[in-house]
Amino acid sequence: MLDIVNILNQIDDVMYFPILIIVMVVAGLYFTARTRGVQIRLFPESVRLLLEPSDDDSVSSLQAMLVSTASRVGTGNIIGVSTALCIGGPGACFWMWLLCIIGASSAFIESTLAQIYKRKDSDGNFFGGPAHYIEQGLNMPKLAALFSIFLIATYAVGFNLLCSYNLQSTFMDYSFYNATTPVIIGAILAILTGYCLLGGGKRIVKITGTVVPFMGISYVIVALIVILVNFQNIPGMFVLIFQDAFNFQAILGAGVGSCLVLGIKRGLFSNEAGVGSAPNASASANVTHPAKQGLVQTLSVYIDTLLLCTATALMCLSTGVVRDVSVSGAPYVQNAIASVFGSIGPIFITVAMVLFAFTTLIGNLYYVDNALIYLNRKRKPSKRFMNIFYICATVIVFVGAIIPMDAAWAMADITMGGMTLINLPVCVLLGKFALDCLKDYERQKKEGKNPEFKAKTVGLAEGEVDCWQ
Repeated sequence: MLDIVNILNQIDDVMYFPILIIVMVVAGLYFTARTRGVQIRLFPESVRLLLEPSDDDSVSSLQAMLVSTASRVGTGNIIGVSTALCIGGPGACFWMWLLCIIGASSAFIESTLAQIYKRKDSDGNFFGGPAHYIEQGLNMPKLAALFSIFLIATYAVGFNLLCSYNLQSTFMDYSFYNATTPVIIGAILAILTGYCLLGGGKRIVKITGTVVPFMGISYVIVALIVILVNFQNIPGMFVLIFQDAFNFQAILGAGVGSCLVLGIKRGLFSNEAGVGSAPNASASANVTHPAKQGLVQTLSVYIDTLLLCTATALMCLSTGVVRDVSVSGAPYVQNAIASVFGSIGPIFITVAMVLFAFTTLIGNLYYVDNALIYLNRKRKPSKRFMNIFYICATVIVFVGAIIPMDAAWAMADITMGGMTLINLPVCVLLGKFALDCLKDYERQKKEGKNPEFKAKTVGLAEGEVDCWQ
C-alpha cells in the first residue's frame, strides 16, 4: 500500500508542478485579457442575473449555480485550506485568491460553451457539458469520451474518497474516536448517500438549493465572530500572508510543498474553475442567452474561494494557534475555533463538515450522471445499470473513510488534473464562440434589450448546435 501511495504522490507532484500551474495561469490570463476582465467588469450584472426568474418546471440560473456550488463548496473549504496553511504556509492564502480571480474567467468561458452546445432530452430538459462541446465543437468524440472517463474517476472515485476521509477525520479529536470509528462513519455516510441517489436529479437540485445557502452563511458568520474577537491580530495576519506569499526563495526551494503550489492546488480543488465540472450543471439552466449562465458561474467561484476558503484561512490565522504538519486538516481548524467558542467550536466544525461532505457527495454524483449518459451514446443507462453503479458509488464512499490521507488527496488531485488538462486547451480552441457570445450579450444590453441568443450570431450554422436556432 505504501508503494502505491508513493507512486500516486510522485504523479501528483509532476502533474501540478510545473505542468498544471502553467496551463491554468496562462489560460486564466488569456481569457481575462480577451474578455477584458469579464469576471470583475460585469460582477454587478452577475449578481442581478441570479434573481432572474425562469419557468416553474425548468432549472433556473440560480438552481444550476447552486448545484455547481454544492460540488465546489465542500470539505476542501475547511480541510484543504488548513492543509495548505500548515504545510505551505500563510502565503498559500494569497495564491488561492489570485487563482480564484484569474480562474473565474475560465469558469465564464467553459459554462458559456456548455450553454451554446447544450442539448434537450425527450422530456424537454437541457443537458450538456465539456464532453458535448468537445464532440460537437471539435469533432473529437474519443477525446470527449476520455474526458467523461476522467470526470467519472474524479467525482465518483477521487473526490468522494477524499470527501469521506475528510469527514471522518473531524472526529479524531473526540475521546470516543478509535480504530472502528472511521468504519462506522463511512457506513452511515454511504447509506445516506445511497438513499438520496434513488431520488434522481430533481431531488439533488432541491436538496442543494435548501442546504447550500444555510451551511455557507452559518460557517461565514462563525468565522467572522472568531476574526472579530481577535481583531488586534488582523494587521499582523495580513502582513504574514503577503510576506510569505512573496518569499520567492522559500517558494523555489520548497517546490511542490511551497505556498504557491499548495495554494494553487487547494484553490483548484476547492473552486474547480476550468476543471470542466460546473459546465455539466450550467448546461441544464433554461436561459435566454448563454452568457447569462457564464456570468452566474463566476459568482460560484467567488463564493467558494473568496468567501468560504478565506473565512477558514483568516479565522485560523487570526487566532495564532499552533500551525504545523501535525495538526494539518481538521485539528488546526478545530483548535482555532475552540480558542473562542470552547468545546462547542469543534462540534460546530463537525456539523459543518457533515453538511459540506453530504452536499459535495450528492453534487459530485449529479455530474457523473451526465458523463454516463454521454458514454452510453447520449441515452440514460438502464435502471439496473444505474442501481449497480450507485451501489459501487456508496461502497467508494465507505472505502474513503478508511484509507490513508495521502492516498485520498493524491487520487483526487490526479483525476482532477486530468480533467483540467483536457478541458482548458479545448476552451482555448473553442473560446472564439464564447467571446463572440459575450460581445453579442453586451451589445443587446446596450440596446436596452433582454438579450436573446441565436447561434448564427457567432457563426454557428444549423446542425452545429442542437439549440439556439
